[in-house]
Amino acid sequence: MVYLGIWYNNIPDRTYVWVANRDSPVTTRSARLAVTNTSDLVLSDSKGRTIWSTAKNNVTVGDAGDGDRATAVLLNTGNFVLRLPNGTHVWQSMDHPTDTILPGFKLWTNYKNHTAARIVAWKSPHDPSTGEFSLSATGLTKYISEIVDNGEEIYIIFKEVDGLLTHWKLDYTGNVSFRTWSNESSTWSHSFERPGHGCLHYGACGPFGYCDITGSVQECKCLDGFEPSDGFSQDFSRGCRRKEALKCNSDEGHILTLPGMKVPDKFLYIRNKSFEECAVECSLNCSCNAYAYANLTTILSTVDLSRCLVWNGELLDSGKAGDSGILHNNAVLKKNKLGHFSTYHESWDQNQEFSNISFEDLTSATNSFDDTNMLGKGGFGKVYKVGILEDGMEVAVKRLNKDSEQGIEHFRNEVVLIAKLQHKNLVRLLDCCIHRDEKLLIYEYLPNKSLDKFLFDHAMKSVIDWPLRFNIIKGVARGLLYLHQDSRMMIIHRDLKTSNILLDAEMNPKISDFGMARIFGNREQQASTKRVVGTYGYMAPEYAMEGIFSVKSDTYSFGVLLLEIDSPNARPKMSLVVSMLDNKDMPRPMPKQPIYFRQRNYDEEERQCSVISVNNASLTVLEGR
Repeated sequence: MVYLGIWYNNIPDRTYVWVANRDSPVTTRSARLAVTNTSDLVLSDSKGRTIWSTAKNNVTVGDAGDGDRATAVLLNTGNFVLRLPNGTHVWQSMDHPTDTILPGFKLWTNYKNHTAARIVAWKSPHDPSTGEFSLSATGLTKYISEIVDNGEEIYIIFKEVDGLLTHWKLDYTGNVSFRTWSNESSTWSHSFERPGHGCLHYGACGPFGYCDITGSVQECKCLDGFEPSDGFSQDFSRGCRRKEALKCNSDEGHILTLPGMKVPDKFLYIRNKSFEECAVECSLNCSCNAYAYANLTTILSTVDLSRCLVWNGELLDSGKAGDSGILHNNAVLKKNKLGHFSTYHESWDQNQEFSNISFEDLTSATNSFDDTNMLGKGGFGKVYKVGILEDGMEVAVKRLNKDSEQGIEHFRNEVVLIAKLQHKNLVRLLDCCIHRDEKLLIYEYLPNKSLDKFLFDHAMKSVIDWPLRFNIIKGVARGLLYLHQDSRMMIIHRDLKTSNILLDAEMNPKISDFGMARIFGNREQQASTKRVVGTYGYMAPEYAMEGIFSVKSDTYSFGVLLLEIDSPNARPKMSLVVSMLDNKDMPRPMPKQPIYFRQRNYDEEERQCSVISVNNASLTVLEGR
């Protein structure tokens, strides 16, 4: 594998600070880096294929002052730049950081077009590809030189320590640290590190538990009104449970203020709400467990970034701290039905903040959701193409059915799940919109739509030859492997099918539609449900007949596209599937004869109902797009 990277030159420990083609290594024996006539920097392999390039600079030879093209220069600051003869930088690596921030570099947020610079950890110590953790801002003012707000963009610059080599680094475990090189020990020392060891790691205290670091020892505790799910056990992996059942019609007597708390994960961000409107938003919704109101004016000087946060599910990854150099914000959470937090917000919190495109804009862009703009439809709603937004981006918009309870669950699942997932074989959720009883999800637009269009349309079958199909198979397998094993949460998709495999312009596959997905805990291997959801023909028999599902339920669905499979015990894990696809010499197990399944543990009432419904199954009929 060949990468284009930057590292420290004068220390014995090879320390990389930037990698250009982190997700696209050169697999041939040699590579070529060149500046084009349009002043773009291009990395290509020995066959001439472009592996990585800078953004289109649109600078021709005639535009370059004295007629010369740009030159690539590595500055002593660690910044790699494309520089015109007149000194103008048309591109620089500091605007595209990977996992490291060097002195003089900046993290910025543009609150007008809702974009931000962020660093993303490596996948492992020796794999620079995109990992699970990202950092887009920091609340640690100790090492900050200045915070600048120019009316459109806010950025934080880190100061240089005279005579020392220093940088901020986000490692593959999720720890962010300030590191200083020691010539005496020839190692990097950490003067600051979070979350470090203890219960500050993501979700360590389980649902409705929080990490208390106000004392000398970090410890998990339950929120007021809750008790450990495992009784007096010190194992908080299952979190906490309510002492009393939640009541929908609560009053002010049930409000609980929790000062100095970090807001939990999996919130839904609602824009342009006052404190009072935020409380009403939650009080009118019986499925709302909590709400919070955060205001960041103390950090971002002149700009008011107040927002309403609501939780319709479990509260995960909360915490309580003293000063600790961590910024405190004003926010609100609720207890039995209403309550509030006064919170702190940490720099490595991965919650995605949505800009919330207005319902009016989406209505206008789709011609009032006219069917001529519809890409497809399913059990939960319709999907429309929005041609061009203000920033020039094409997107797909899913408009959920207003009268469907499952549609609400689908919306919540998509927002709290897919917004956290980062993988090239998973579709990206860009935004969401809530307007009265309307709920809409905005995704990246994939021009080649879904795989079923190519497989089941006789006119399209010839478009995808075997090499392309094999690439699609591998992409789907890697996406599933990420969901099952490599993401920070084990996720079962539960509705994998050809219509949920979308294809981008280069025919790369992306798994979509996480409305039926389930998160598994660290100790869970399988679960059961009486409400079976999914698509007939893709469901594993033990799931369709008994409601039992696991990672191997997805394996069955994956296998429907490839080969006939038998018993759950004979199905391989996705890690083995990926290994078999990537390694031609790996021995393949001999397929066993398929077996028949029969339903078990049904009472008489369920037997009578099974003619028309299995365990209140919600099935989708296959229909080519």
